[in-house]
Amino acid sequence: MAETLEGTIEHILFFNPENGYSVFRFACSEGPPVTVVGAFPPLSAGERLKVTGKWELSSKFGRQFKAETFIPCLPATSSGIEKFLSCGLIKGIGPVLAGRIVKKFGDRTLEILDKEPGRMLEVEGVGAVKFEDIRKSWEEHEDIRGLTIFLQDHGVSTGLAVKIHRHYGAKAYDVLKTNPYRMAQDIWGIGFKTSDAIALKLGLDPGSLERVKAFIQYLLGKDNEQGHVFSYDEALAASCAEEIQTPREKFEKALEILAGERAVVIEALPGGRRAVYRPYYHEAQEEVVRSIRDLARAPFFRPPFDIDAAAAEIERSFGFAFSELQRRAVRESVQRKILVITGGPGTGKTTIVRAVTALFDKWGKSVLLAAPTGRAAKRLSETTGREAKTIHRTLEFNPKTGHFRRGPGHPLQGDAIIIDEFSMVDLALMHGLVRAVPASMRLILVGDKDQLPALGPGTLLRDLIECGRVSVVRLDEIFRQERDSLIVQNAHRINQGLGIVHPKKGDPESDFYFIRAEEEAKVFSTIMQLCGYRIPQRFHLSPLSPQIQVISPMYKGFVGVERLNAEMQSRLNKTGEALHLGSRQIRVRDKVMQVRNNYEKDVFNGDIGTVVHVDPARYGLIVHFDGRPVFYEREDLDDLVLAYAVSVHKSQGSEYQAVVLPLLTQHFIMLQRNLFYTALTRAKKLSVVVGSYKALYIAIKNDKPIQRNSLIRDKLLAALEAPALT
Repeated sequence: MAETLEGTIEHILFFNPENGYSVFRFACSEGPPVTVVGAFPPLSAGERLKVTGKWELSSKFGRQFKAETFIPCLPATSSGIEKFLSCGLIKGIGPVLAGRIVKKFGDRTLEILDKEPGRMLEVEGVGAVKFEDIRKSWEEHEDIRGLTIFLQDHGVSTGLAVKIHRHYGAKAYDVLKTNPYRMAQDIWGIGFKTSDAIALKLGLDPGSLERVKAFIQYLLGKDNEQGHVFSYDEALAASCAEEIQTPREKFEKALEILAGERAVVIEALPGGRRAVYRPYYHEAQEEVVRSIRDLARAPFFRPPFDIDAAAAEIERSFGFAFSELQRRAVRESVQRKILVITGGPGTGKTTIVRAVTALFDKWGKSVLLAAPTGRAAKRLSETTGREAKTIHRTLEFNPKTGHFRRGPGHPLQGDAIIIDEFSMVDLALMHGLVRAVPASMRLILVGDKDQLPALGPGTLLRDLIECGRVSVVRLDEIFRQERDSLIVQNAHRINQGLGIVHPKKGDPESDFYFIRAEEEAKVFSTIMQLCGYRIPQRFHLSPLSPQIQVISPMYKGFVGVERLNAEMQSRLNKTGEALHLGSRQIRVRDKVMQVRNNYEKDVFNGDIGTVVHVDPARYGLIVHFDGRPVFYEREDLDDLVLAYAVSVHKSQGSEYQAVVLPLLTQHFIMLQRNLFYTALTRAKKLSVVVGSYKALYIAIKNDKPIQRNSLIRDKLLAALEAPALT
């Protein structure tokens, strides 16, 4: 039966750096010193440990304790203990009571809680009920207490400490002491900077290859977050030299080791350059190109009836005349294996989807409808009157395995699949999709090529269009019923590099306004008036309604996302019951956004909901996403941010009744045509731009979006032999 010893290392007798095997003399808190053996990270005399294992008898060395797991007994200052007790991990103790407890017991607080918990009743505010809560919670969190205090000293939140413990269990300290950089790869929410700070404080060599390897992987991840499929080796080397002072030879050595460990894939490019990939993205890129090539080459049947006559019949049933390009899109949906339909707002993309599904119905063939987000799928279902799902649901994502159930061995069932809002599909999602599309299925992709590309790596819509090997229908005629909308008119004018059209003077019913404001303070106060009073009154909405959305080009700055969120929360939702998360709060009625995909909860990066309940006792809260309640526990809370204001990228795929967009020259780096266009077209009934004419002019004229590193277009060009008719 396993036993636990607690004490201090007196002397290290032996340590093997290759496997960590250690032998040391251990002064137990109770009883005589003993010899401890087992696998440990590098330890030093004087360190206190709690070691769990079994006694064994060695013929050569006698009785010794063989350790299986260990936990450091970390020294803690009064301030560190108070911070730990304030974090909400121990039920019944909040910031005020934590201060009283530490004031009463000082550095002995943890010892008192462990050995004399009844003394908590000596503290003002601790009665019998609260004492019982504290005692039970303290016992329940025995395994994680030391880890939490240790990590808080290194700037890691309690939520992340819980994640670290859940991921590594008893090996958490081993990882922290040997290679804390593993955390940046293994655990979402811990990046290189956090793991590096811990590593350096623990005495790891700043020039170690482990640090360089971790930094390269960090840089690759950051580039993926910026939408790049790969990174150029010279850019990685330059960043290593500038930020962690790594000479080129050491960079090359670290890169070589990573390649040997299959942690990166290196592809030679013309001109001596090299593309460096994280392995998954290289595999995804190659398989997407290969799958599209195979699908395009597969044989397919055409309807046994007159396609033009059937399309004309569908047109008459809709009660209005299609444009010639719309008719072509309908025809080509059954004449092509892969078809891309692109166009701006008001050009009838949704009408085409309805007509295409009607044509397949007439043929007796089944069509699947899907979109990248729940909001886009819901909108597609409402406008077509048919079932539409997210791509993840269509592919039957299994959160337990982290994989799609649909794939080469279990493909999708149907004759065609239509993907709406395809500009939002990144390389990873496209990879899952094409693997599940059988050779017999048609692939129809619908999207606006002028919107911002997907949040994740890749520019799939642009690549398919620009490779010139896939049939593309470009819709450019605005429907009659949309021509009076200044949102639609100005969206198309922006794409053409033309100035905006203003509403008639005094028109209170226009769907677009430009409010001139040159100073940040004026822009800020105007946004507050619009969101707090004017827009809610016009649409009879609450100022907290998710149908009113501020979209800012920048995160930082006076009218950036971060400051706007803090100010709007304090002004519009002052009294909601709050949950404290470090320096920030989340309150009942707050608008919040999920910032990463959580397949178990079925909420995804960019989803916006409303907090409907805060549970301080469980340190959790409930968020409604389109009326569906989702519970967030402590370790999930880092996935939520306030969403009174969001970035343009995060607004993709969403539609709101009213959008307010600040636009100033301070946003210069982000003043781009496709960014302005994307923000403007998020509004259904009202779009208000607040800012300067100079910033507006810069945004409209700057049609050079930031390029993403991707070879998909070139590889498609090589893989698909003959150009498609476009």
